[in-house]
Amino acid sequence: MGSITHSIGSIFQPIFHLFGWIIAFFYTFIPNYAIAITLLTIVIMGALTPFTVKSTKSMLAMQKLQPEIKKLQQKYKGPENRQILNEELMRLYREEGANPVGGCLPVLLQAPFLFILYSVIRGLTNVTSAGVVEPRYIPTTSKMYHNLIASHGQINAFGVNLALKPFSHHSSTAAAIPFFVLVAAAVGLQYFQMAQMNNRNRKAGQAMPSQQQTLQRLLPIFFAYFYIVIPAAVVVYMVVSTIIRIITQDIMFRTGISNPNKHSKGERALPASSAPKESGPSTTTPAATPPKPQQQARSRSKRKRKAR
Repeated sequence: MGSITHSIGSIFQPIFHLFGWIIAFFYTFIPNYAIAITLLTIVIMGALTPFTVKSTKSMLAMQKLQPEIKKLQQKYKGPENRQILNEELMRLYREEGANPVGGCLPVLLQAPFLFILYSVIRGLTNVTSAGVVEPRYIPTTSKMYHNLIASHGQINAFGVNLALKPFSHHSSTAAAIPFFVLVAAAVGLQYFQMAQMNNRNRKAGQAMPSQQQTLQRLLPIFFAYFYIVIPAAVVVYMVVSTIIRIITQDIMFRTGISNPNKHSKGERALPASSAPKESGPSTTTPAATPPKPQQQARSRSKRKRKAR
């Protein structure tokens, strides 16, 4: 097992050094660990935003298809029709551009970055067997490296050592409160993000699948435990990334990018708008005929004058 862990660590070493270099770079201009992590989070979320948009669209498309999915499930009941049901569901997903696992994409994409950032934070507070602080993954000539040496490996930001956890050894009970507040903020923001999605669905008249509702309730609880056992610096990353996802979703909802009915409404509007065009020739034809009786009347009057 140790050799496997060492091999995995060796593969990720260049990535650890890259993230460490980025944090040290931001710290050079703004010597605050929390702000440096925030700026790194913005860079990461900027790269993940296209996937977040795609995932949100897929999730909304799946919710829109729930009535059709229930019809298919009712039509192909029983284990003997399981294969046919799966084929029909896959056909429906392809036609509507939906992905059953699309909603889990942001969570799956976050996992590697959490692992990388957790490893980098542990490297920043690395202590040798002789008890000497020796930060890893950041340039030895950087300002962050020298400050970590001077602070004996403490990642202090706004009076809080972000290298600690809620249940780490703190100087007092009051000193542990900010860590629990940070965990509560991370969990609360996740619930807010889910409520934002649910409110949008209710306004659109789309029902939320029961499985997805259960998953929404359980995921933040799972993450709450995760936030308690990781350094506060990683929790800062989760807080900032959730805020960015909330802003991204709000922009999508306000601009209509995520509206699954947007294109279908436009398609249905075409026949209505084209109807007047089809009736145009029939309406113009009667308008062209009235001059004919007038011309006939004038010709008759001319003939009468000639006869006189």
